Amino acid sequence: MTEYRIDDLAREAGTTTRNVRGYQDRGLLPRPIRRGRIAIYSDAHLERLRVINNLLRRGFTTRHIADFFSGMQRGDDLAGVLGLEDIVNAPWSSTKTSTATAAELKELLNTNNPRHLARLTEYGLIAQNESPGRGPRSYRILDTATVEAYSRLVKLGVPLDAILDVHGKVTERLSGVAETLISSGRHFITDQHHDGWVPHTDEESAWAAEMVAELRSAGMVSVHNILNRELDRTTSEQLAEYLGDRKKGA
Repeated sequence: MTEYRIDDLAREAGTTTRNVRGYQDRGLLPRPIRRGRIAIYSDAHLERLRVINNLLRRGFTTRHIADFFSGMQRGDDLAGVLGLEDIVNAPWSSTKTSTATAAELKELLNTNNPRHLARLTEYGLIAQNESPGRGPRSYRILDTATVEAYSRLVKLGVPLDAILDVHGKVTERLSGVAETLISSGRHFITDQHHDGWVPHTDEESAWAAEMVAELRSAGMVSVHNILNRELDRTTSEQLAEYLGDRKKGA
């Protein structure tokens, strides 16, 4: 078994001696063996440091990592360990939100029709704030970019009902895409292990966390690029069809 002094350990792990001491103080890294005044670290410390570095790169905080290691040592289910639970259960979307009064929302979408507001709420685009007493209504716009895009279409004369019909259909199709992506990741794990499998080593834990993060990244990139290619293809096809019909009617 290789032995390291703190400077050698930090260099091998690609970190600093200050970080090594900080991880020890937070309980992320076991204390070294003492030989007189010299601290001796092992390959187990090096492996733990590499796992910590990996998890930090994947967006974990040191608090998450501490809870993650503690949970794994207790034998907790992986999904119940805070670090991974946050990654699995936290929303993947990072849409910008904003606040608007009822008048501002009407200005955006040219409507205060309760049916439209109900549909926008159902699709998760807005949520009404609780008004104290009889104060004016206000809304949280939960997806500012989408609502602003729809606002521009409304101002060009596209009916909001038609926009929301399309939104519902696209949401339904993309729900199926999400199901396919997540199921494929689950099947990959069960093919190698089984349903209910949880990691038992730091290396397996880091792999599982990385798997979730990379599945997310690959899914978002591939869906975005496929959609752009299909939009290009369909636009060309329908433009040719539209112009062909125009020539026939000329």
